[in-house]
Amino acid sequence: MQRGSDRLSVHRDDEMKHELQGLLRSGHPTRSEEWHDPEPSADDDPEVWGGPVVPGNPRASLEKVRLELARLLGRSSFPAAAEELARALRRKNAPDALVEAVRRLPHKERYSTVQELAETLVRGGG
Repeated sequence: MQRGSDRLSVHRDDEMKHELQGLLRSGHPTRSEEWHDPEPSADDDPEVWGGPVVPGNPRASLEKVRLELARLLGRSSFPAAAEELARALRRKNAPDALVEAVRRLPHKERYSTVQELAETLVRGGG
């Protein structure tokens, strides 16, 4: 059978499937050497497992909302009104709930920093 551009032989494919079978069935690393295991997440890593950071969520502290906004918007987005910031968030593929929270802010208000925006969102302005 012709395998096209595959660099591995049929035997190596089967060997690799056998090596991974224990991991796939058990759901945890099966190697005895610790250095083979993936590194655990650090304390300061963003919480990817909990879903997006959205104002109004009990786990969305000011610090987490500010970090998420800064990561998405950067410095070049400020100063701006809520509608402009919502468009910038949409362009950066931010979570819909975060975009809507920013869009619901007062339209006449302008925000000059991420800190101001995050404080308004966490305080309940959105």
